[in-house]
Amino acid sequence: MEKQCDALHLMHGSMFVLLERFVVDTYDHSTWLKLLEWAGVEHTSFQMHEMYPTHEIFAIVGCLGESTEQPVFDLMEQFGEFMVPDLMLLYSRYVRPEWRTYEMLINTEDAMHGAVRREDNRTNPPKLLVTKKGVDQLMIEYSSKRRMAGVAVGIVKGIASYFDESDKVEVMLLSPADAERVQIKVDFLN
Repeated sequence: MEKQCDALHLMHGSMFVLLERFVVDTYDHSTWLKLLEWAGVEHTSFQMHEMYPTHEIFAIVGCLGESTEQPVFDLMEQFGEFMVPDLMLLYSRYVRPEWRTYEMLINTEDAMHGAVRREDNRTNPPKLLVTKKGVDQLMIEYSSKRRMAGVAVGIVKGIASYFDESDKVEVMLLSPADAERVQIKVDFLN
């Protein structure tokens, strides 16, 4: 029980390292430092394999939303999309060369999230249930007490971009963005 509670209140350092890259790449390094200060985050660097309080990522993104006057969901989506090339590099050994967006989404829970859980049992990535609705549509049920559906939508879009299929993939969030369980519809256009 304690491990599960910790997993909800702590997040893997890779998310913070990638968030820093996103902010620095999109804005600049001084923006990152200001966000840490405004969010009340006392440490100024994050390590890939450490664990940090989950509330800090929300505080940082919340401050970014306030300073840029952008909705937090939109920023989370942008962050999710930004992360994909790094995630694909990190977990490339679990991705088959013939996969494209469709296959990648079908296999994410087992291949990617399974690898994350096996490599570090402190992690708690969201649960994904991907259901085929014919050859041109997938329904993704995203479940996470952290309620980071924006990141999930961004990752789906980022995967399509990674495989150069952005013009062939439409992504629609069907549930409230801040829900614990959300449905994401992914249509593949011919």
